[in-house]
Amino acid sequence: MSMGRESAEVVGLRALAWMAGNEELLPVFLGATGANEADVRSGATDPAFLGALLDFVMMDDQWVTAFCDAQGLAYDAPMRARAALPGGEQTHWT
Repeated sequence: MSMGRESAEVVGLRALAWMAGNEELLPVFLGATGANEADVRSGATDPAFLGALLDFVMMDDQWVTAFCDAQGLAYDAPMRARAALPGGEQTHWT
């Protein structure tokens, strides 16, 4: 089941809020991406940034589970949201 762009951005914003409140994972995200706190704040209005944040969260099943459990989301919500945001389109090779 696909997700609309607006709903995907809401999931991305929820992931951003969850990440900002995670004292252990936020520094890992900042270190891995080279982003700083100002970038994170301005990223809240950038669908491409939200997509990249979801990419990061989806790197680890435990992060996906923790995020979805904290937000009351289905475990496939980050993946569906990512697909609806810029850069999340599936490549069709045929």
